[in-house]
Amino acid sequence: MSFGAERLARLLDAADPGWRDAPVTVALSGGLDSTVLLHALASLDGSATPRLRALHVDHGLQAESADWAAACREACRAAGIPLELIELRLRPVPGESVEAHARDARYAALAAKLADGERLLTAHHRDDQMETVLIQLLRGAGVAGLAAMPARARIGRGWQLRPLLDVDRAELAEYAAREGLSWRDDPMNGEPRFDRAYLRANVLPAIRARWPAAAATVARSAGHLAEASRLLAGLAAEDAAGVLDDGRLALPALSRLSRDRQVNVLRWWLRREGLRSPPAARLAAALPGFFAARQDGAPALRWDAGEVRRYRGRLYALAPLPSRCPAAPAGRPLDLGAGLGRFKLVAGSDRGLDPAACGCAEIRFRTGGETLQPHPARPRKRLKDLCQEAGIVPWMRDRLPLVYVGDRLAAVGDLWIDAAFSAPAGQPALAPLWEGRPRLT
Repeated sequence: MSFGAERLARLLDAADPGWRDAPVTVALSGGLDSTVLLHALASLDGSATPRLRALHVDHGLQAESADWAAACREACRAAGIPLELIELRLRPVPGESVEAHARDARYAALAAKLADGERLLTAHHRDDQMETVLIQLLRGAGVAGLAAMPARARIGRGWQLRPLLDVDRAELAEYAAREGLSWRDDPMNGEPRFDRAYLRANVLPAIRARWPAAAATVARSAGHLAEASRLLAGLAAEDAAGVLDDGRLALPALSRLSRDRQVNVLRWWLRREGLRSPPAARLAAALPGFFAARQDGAPALRWDAGEVRRYRGRLYALAPLPSRCPAAPAGRPLDLGAGLGRFKLVAGSDRGLDPAACGCAEIRFRTGGETLQPHPARPRKRLKDLCQEAGIVPWMRDRLPLVYVGDRLAAVGDLWIDAAFSAPAGQPALAPLWEGRPRLT
């Protein structure tokens, strides 16, 4: 059966039976694939897509990006569908993959625009799936990577649907010709320095000449691998039930699993924490160091997407830690860096700092030797000892925002206030507020 609106509806029903009851958004690039997807959706009966719109991301990487935006406007005008343009000005650093940088930024921008439960439709087709499998294979990906692109996946507050994964690009081209559609070709698709463009120009023609059904058979293999990946995830979830400790992994319980299952749990856990996992070989190589470290040891595994650290017999997963901010006045909110939240003093009448005693307060960071008296009837304590007693993880101790009045430490984040600067009960106070505070224990 040739591609059309009715077939698209059946493909969407198979990918996500609930799509008809949700707002639907098309990620529109202006190229052939997404233009066909938009047109076919608009051709459905209005009751099938009651809330349909399109989003176009301008990466700012090409001089002709305005032409792409114009093509999207025209396609949406002809279909009677509202369009929103998202303008980015990406500047990849030397040595960084332009493809990966643009893809990550695009998905982040699209995710930020989605409402609760909204469906974002992207036009990835069967040929795209074959390219993804081959690229992942050549990169040494594991089962999850070789499973390639799922038909349905979480994105932001909504769901990403790929209804065309069982459709060849040739079928989309036939539809476009039949309907008289116009689109723009991305010049980056002809740049052999990009992996996908190289595959399309030099590798896939030879594969298709020898194996005409390659796209379908590779997609079938990807489906088998997706099933295997789900089974591994299920096993990891069962194993993790006895290992997880409030989002951390307990090393004694983890040590009782076989090495393969330990690595499987680690990869599952990192995905759960929103981090892209390093290669399985790196995880396996790091595990002996985590198990063998002294009680006060602090081994860590670092890679570009995150870190795994050990403290008090548990493993913690975290995004790469930013550098500490410079000192700043406490009178305005201070962004502490990616993943560390924002800190400010908020006027109120609850527990907090005495405004009369604060004067010109300043936010600084630990240098060593700081002391604090949290209770007026008890002696002062070193900040180092307070952190140890509270179980503050070592990598956050230098990133605690400290409120100083002159040379005197008045408060440590939203954890402790020095008795000399504490507001009397029921009196006006400046309460330390740490929004988006990361895990400290």
